[in-house]
Amino acid sequence: MTAKSVIHVGVDGAWRQSGALEWAMHEARLRQEPLRAVHVVEEGLRHAPYWQPAVVDSAGLELVKDVQQHLEADGSGLDHTMELVAGPPARTLTGLAADGHLLVLGRRGMGAFRRLLIGSTSEAVASAATTPVVVVPDEWKPADHAGPVLVAVDDSVHHPAALEFAVTAATLRKLPLRLVQVWDLPDIYSWDALDVTSISAEWAANAQRHVESVADQWRAKHPQLIIETEVRRGHPVDGVIAAAVDTDAQLLVVGGRKHHRVTSMVLGSVARGVLHHATCPVAVVHAPGDGS
Repeated sequence: MTAKSVIHVGVDGAWRQSGALEWAMHEARLRQEPLRAVHVVEEGLRHAPYWQPAVVDSAGLELVKDVQQHLEADGSGLDHTMELVAGPPARTLTGLAADGHLLVLGRRGMGAFRRLLIGSTSEAVASAATTPVVVVPDEWKPADHAGPVLVAVDDSVHHPAALEFAVTAATLRKLPLRLVQVWDLPDIYSWDALDVTSISAEWAANAQRHVESVADQWRAKHPQLIIETEVRRGHPVDGVIAAAVDTDAQLLVVGGRKHHRVTSMVLGSVARGVLHHATCPVAVVHAPGDGS
C-alpha cells in the first residue's frame, strides 16, 4: 500500500536552479516519506491577451514530465509524484499543503538584490499555510553544508511548535540543535551611558537564563540530542541571520505569528525579515490553531 504523501514542494520553470526540489527530496529520504511536487499555472495567464492556453498547458506538461523523470531517478524507492494544477499560486499551494505536514518552496525574489529577497508567492504561503513552510535559496545543496539546525527563541509562548519542528530536523540529520536568543535594550536606555552598563549586563543575564531554561526542558525530553545555546545582542533579524551564517546552519527555524490581516504584519517582523534576508533554508512554523 502506498504511503500518504505528506511533503509537498512547489516547482516552476526554474526548478533546476532552485534549491527547493533538492532540499525536499533530501527531506523525503530522511523521513522515508513520498514527495508530492506541484506546478501551479496561474489561471489568469491562460486567458491573458497574446497567450494561447495550448502553449501554456504544453509548457506545463513538459515541465511535469521532466520533474517526474528527475524524481524517479532519485533511487530512494519512494513513490514520488508530480502534478500540474491551475489556480492562484499562493492559495492553491496553501490548500494542497493542508493535506500534509510540510511545504517546501524556493525563494524567487525580484530586483537588484534578487538573491536576498523572497518572492511574493513564498511570503504569502508562509503567512497563510497551517503547515510548516520551508523556503530554500536558489542552488542550495544540503551536502555542501555541515552546520547545526538553528531555532530562534524569544520569551513568547509561540516557540514550542517551532522547537518541536527544529528538534525533529536536527534528530533526522544527526546534528546539534542550537537555540539562539537575540536581545537589545529599548531606546529609552540609550541616552544615559551611566546606566547602560549595569542594565545591559542584567538584560544579558536574563536572556541567558531564559534560553538555558528552554534548552534544559528540551534536553530532558530528548537526552540523545546535543542542544546548544547562544545569546546575542542586537536587532533580532540581524542577530539570527548572523548566527546562521557564523555556524553554516543547515536550517533556520522561526516561529510565525498571525495577529493581523495585513500581509506585511501576518508573519511578524522577525520571521518576515529572516525570510527576506537569510542565506540558508528557513522554516516558518506557526503555533497550533494559528489559522489565517
